[in-house]
Amino acid sequence: MTRISHPPIVAVLGASGLIGEAICGYLMAQGHKVVPVARRFTPVQNAAWEGLAVQMPLVDAERPALQAAILKLQADVIVNCIGALQDAPGSPVARANRDFVATLVDVLQDETSESHRDGQPGRDPRLLIHVSIPGDGRDDLTDFSREKRAAEATIARSGLPFIILHPGFVYAEAAYGGSALMRALAVLPFDLPEALASRPFAVTDARDIGRSVEVVLADWTTGRRAWQSHWDIMETEASTVGSVLAGLARRLAGPKRRIRVPGWMLTTASRAGDLVSWLGWRPPVRSTALVEMARGVTGDSATWRRETGLDPLSGPRTLAMTAATVQERWFARLYMLKAMIIGILVVFWVVSGGIALTVAFDAATRILTDHGFAEPLAKAITIVTSLMDISIGLAILHRRTCRIGLLAGIALSLFYMISAALITPDMWIEPLGALVKTGPSIILMMVGLAVLEER
Repeated sequence: MTRISHPPIVAVLGASGLIGEAICGYLMAQGHKVVPVARRFTPVQNAAWEGLAVQMPLVDAERPALQAAILKLQADVIVNCIGALQDAPGSPVARANRDFVATLVDVLQDETSESHRDGQPGRDPRLLIHVSIPGDGRDDLTDFSREKRAAEATIARSGLPFIILHPGFVYAEAAYGGSALMRALAVLPFDLPEALASRPFAVTDARDIGRSVEVVLADWTTGRRAWQSHWDIMETEASTVGSVLAGLARRLAGPKRRIRVPGWMLTTASRAGDLVSWLGWRPPVRSTALVEMARGVTGDSATWRRETGLDPLSGPRTLAMTAATVQERWFARLYMLKAMIIGILVVFWVVSGGIALTVAFDAATRILTDHGFAEPLAKAITIVTSLMDISIGLAILHRRTCRIGLLAGIALSLFYMISAALITPDMWIEPLGALVKTGPSIILMMVGLAVLEER
């Protein structure tokens, strides 16, 4: 092996996700050349990676577009962190977990073949580091795990240099998906069913994944090009789901007395999660997540430790490093409330508009006619405003339009308050205080806007 003259460039595909962002942050902090690539980035990520981030729809890209993008990246090492837990509208799980990997492998193989056809046998193939899932393929029960396993097989028989990473339950500084859910459960007085709480749940500190990639980069600079490795990156002795939850509860000052939740409640919650996922939301509790958690998270990190010389952080130590700050506790307490906030606002707007349009139509129209409006105009205003209310509720219901719906709800509420002050001021002192209650609803919508971001 000979040392090369330039440090390797690392392209992280799916850099906006939990693992991808953690890898980018770690490697950049260590001074490595990193190119974050994703369909879209948050404003915070764009600010942190200004001038470096490449935004493109990787999974939906046709082969020629993906080939051109990979060539333009000029990366020596490609880390693929792209994956999807469950089918979503227009985005089947197989497309991200299996089909994209097959296309990526095909592009890399073709690139290597072209270099030889062009008389450049000395050109090194790119190293593919693929983030997959732990466990034995014989235990795969979901489309998610089966497609992930199929992608591994495609990479293994490709002839390309590769490293397939099998992290456990990844815990990072950022909270998303399962790690966000565990934080939230830790500050609630509930415990999981015993059958689930006792399942093995090996923890992986996200920094251990970054450290692993850094070891590979160091080997790359010495001239190493041949990799055919599978690494289970996780603590040596697996924690359990219950011990992880208890560790977070201690760290975040959660309640000591816990009420054990029956299994049927989790099943119901997962089915509700499946339903709202078709509205664009990404709830952590879905049927696939529940099945995968029930299977347990285990692996053997011996190969990884031997080939990298690294020792994993244990689960208790990883959890103990969680910042027990007020912002962490705020997030944990608000996480579950977010769904309730969105849900109650949807009900508020749709039901209020529906009532005014149906059983209370005459009463709503009479308020306007009593203040000098002609009856046809009063009816038209009632119909229009009722439909606006319902439209706002439906906009809030869908993830893509939720922000627009919340902003529209605030604007319309303010319009109602100002109009009532000018046209029907006596409504401010009516017994049920309908207009007075508009103020708290505006504040609730502002709270919804404040907690809307997922990453």
